[in-house]
Amino acid sequence: MASVEAYRDLGEAAWSWVMSHVADEDGPWLPATVPEYQQELAPAEDRDSLYAGIAGLAPVLAEIALYREHHTVEQALADRIVARLRTQASIRLEPSLYDGLAGEATALRLLAPGSELPAMRRLVDLMTPMGWNTVFQAEPEFDAPLSDVIGGTAGIMLAAIWIGGEHATTIAQTGGECLLRAAEQTEAGLDWGMWPGDPSKMPNYSHGTAGVATALAIAGQALDRPDFIRAAQLGAQHLLTVGLLDDGGFIIPHTIPPSSREVEPVTYGWCHGPTGTSHLFSALAHAGVTEVGGLAVAELRRRCLHSILTSGVPQRLRPGFWDNDGRCCGTAGVGDALLDGAQDTDDSAWADELLSAARTMGDALVERAIRDQTGARWRFVEYRDDPPLLPPGTSWMQGAAGIAAYLLRLARVIEEGQSALVVDRADQWWAVPPMLRTVHSA
Repeated sequence: MASVEAYRDLGEAAWSWVMSHVADEDGPWLPATVPEYQQELAPAEDRDSLYAGIAGLAPVLAEIALYREHHTVEQALADRIVARLRTQASIRLEPSLYDGLAGEATALRLLAPGSELPAMRRLVDLMTPMGWNTVFQAEPEFDAPLSDVIGGTAGIMLAAIWIGGEHATTIAQTGGECLLRAAEQTEAGLDWGMWPGDPSKMPNYSHGTAGVATALAIAGQALDRPDFIRAAQLGAQHLLTVGLLDDGGFIIPHTIPPSSREVEPVTYGWCHGPTGTSHLFSALAHAGVTEVGGLAVAELRRRCLHSILTSGVPQRLRPGFWDNDGRCCGTAGVGDALLDGAQDTDDSAWADELLSAARTMGDALVERAIRDQTGARWRFVEYRDDPPLLPPGTSWMQGAAGIAAYLLRLARVIEEGQSALVVDRADQWWAVPPMLRTVHSA
């Protein structure tokens, strides 16, 4: 295994590479990717977002602040991000956690607590009785707000509860009631698609029932709404009927019915696999639910993590199996959930196993890094392309910024043990013990 110093050095190198690509035109911006042969770069399509834009630099800055002071350039960047996001808040139309206002409010809360209030007010202004309308192209047959964590109501609710303040209850309560109306009754419980009535379901965390049920559990506990918690439990019951509990694990298909796209039937990342879905069971535990379908929620979370450990990740076992090293769909996101699990258990043997697996993810990142005088970055693979290597990305969810934060956290946990502080984020804070949570401002 690589050393603590190797993980931290690589994390810092990745952050240096990201910083080298921050430009300024009406505020800071990043290119989503940097082609091998330099062309004129342009801002990411959604330049301010948590997913691919400057808001995604906030959790990296917060992670850095847990082990060293920000350099002058970093503090200046944080100040410029805050200024840009505050200015945009009053005119922003996209409300979502990963592509819009809820994510930008999350970044503002991380960098300058209190500065997120205009974004929260704007979310209230954009609210409708059916939820929040996205500005992105929707499927024409589903003229309704999205329900999911990435682009819809569930993610906005999670951000509101995490941020708190005068608007949080209104946002979370309205959102939860919208999700109750959008639920589809199944034989075992409740189900949600990205849109109400969508016959194609992606049931895991980012776009489906696992994420929606998580938001309802968290909101139910925060608002004392047993109906929200019950709906979350029914969502989990439905997932048990469409997933597999074989060999001590728990996995759910990527898409139901199987997608016409060429995609692995089961994937293992944060977005469409047991990595993200494990957050549902820690959310249910947070809400006071002890079992689903006769199985303890703690066991179901452990089963999700066990499935990761036995999956073969992060090896690239075959074309299409594990082609991404980022947070959303790849190695860094898996590693972060493994660290959450290691820091949230009293079973020392299980904690050691999870930490060892998290280091395996770190070692894969060390092995696959591309380094030069500008820093470090990663090229993911699209095996159907020729050549298959994609240009390196800069962002929180699909690039070097998110990978850097993981490597820096991994180094701290190895050094400090299970009591290492964890940077609070809207989509995972309940997965670690309360005494470890910190919103570390710049």
